[in-house]
Amino acid sequence: MENAGALTGLRVLDLTGHRAQLCGRLLADMGADVIKVEPPGGDPARRIGPFAGDLPHPDRSLFFWFYNLNKRSLTLELGHERGRELFLRLVSSADAVIESFAPGFLAKQGLGYEQLSRTNPGVIVTSLTPFGQSGPYRDFEADDTVLAALGGMLYVNGSPGRPPVRPFGLQAYHSAAYYGAIGTMCALMARERDGLGQWVDLSMQEATASAVEHVAPSFFGAGQVEPRRGTLHWSRFFRVGKCPDGYVLHCTLGDWTSLVEWVAGDGKAQDLHEAKWNDFVVRRQQAEHIFDVLDEWVKDYASNDLLERAQLLRLPYAAVRPPEALFEDAQLKARDFFVEVEHPELGRSFRYPGAPYLFHGTPWRVYRRPPLVGEHCRQVLCDELGVGADELAVLAGEKVI
Repeated sequence: MENAGALTGLRVLDLTGHRAQLCGRLLADMGADVIKVEPPGGDPARRIGPFAGDLPHPDRSLFFWFYNLNKRSLTLELGHERGRELFLRLVSSADAVIESFAPGFLAKQGLGYEQLSRTNPGVIVTSLTPFGQSGPYRDFEADDTVLAALGGMLYVNGSPGRPPVRPFGLQAYHSAAYYGAIGTMCALMARERDGLGQWVDLSMQEATASAVEHVAPSFFGAGQVEPRRGTLHWSRFFRVGKCPDGYVLHCTLGDWTSLVEWVAGDGKAQDLHEAKWNDFVVRRQQAEHIFDVLDEWVKDYASNDLLERAQLLRLPYAAVRPPEALFEDAQLKARDFFVEVEHPELGRSFRYPGAPYLFHGTPWRVYRRPPLVGEHCRQVLCDELGVGADELAVLAGEKVI
């Protein structure tokens, strides 16, 4: 099939709320048919701004758009008997169900893993909850900030001697969503081997903790509680410095001799020409001094001039850019990272972040713009499940869809 995705042919039913909708998006981006099952009237995430044209509307939420690109939308009241019946019929032909309800909620609705596996023994159910399905915290609520704190992400973020700083964006949610997608795909691979489905129980807090690259290894490997270091990387080989027109990331790895000769040529090396600094262990131990010297060096350097020269010398320096500058980033342009997605209802296209990875045989692409509320009800219920038009009207009137 031309332009088929890596997961083309798989069907996923997405019951997640705003905390975990990226999980389904990742699968949809690889070609899976992800059906966003929303309550009548639309998912609450559709009420999260900002909105296109600054006009609050369920079909204009930029938040919802980002997390639900490439999905279809079906509205269905799972608290209604007929709604549950229709959902189970969808489960019978689905490969996976992803959900983020509180532990036990779906089971009380008659839609827990045991019920779903009886309908379809091969179905994969992935549950993304703050603290998993069991344990003393299973019934606790948590938002991204709480998860970032209990996952160790918040504690190490900020300057020494000052309060911790909340990580930018929704990094805990995103970490959990990626692990949810990975867990779902691993379960699908296991099904290829034994033909059986399984329940993937994902703790968002544990996923967040495992996504912080140095906190857990330092504690369990060396018994060390990692401190806040400001912009100094935990490896102690990187730190952010300020040029007159922006910020750069210093690095003391790579060709140290070339870096010192460059700095010395500008008359700013101070003591960095001393032989002891040739030892990368010493550079790591006394990193603050080195970066203080390098900060003094770059304070009068134009950032682009610095970066061009560093690349010629094969020094791993990098720019630290504000988000809006990414649109003009040469590397992202070369990758065609940003893509235009048509929204015909609004008479224009919008620019979206594109592929987070490059596949050659099954490239990432836009299959469809984010769905309107219940846009595919008729397509799914009538064309695929055989629900009659008269019943569809009744279901709509009774707010089952």
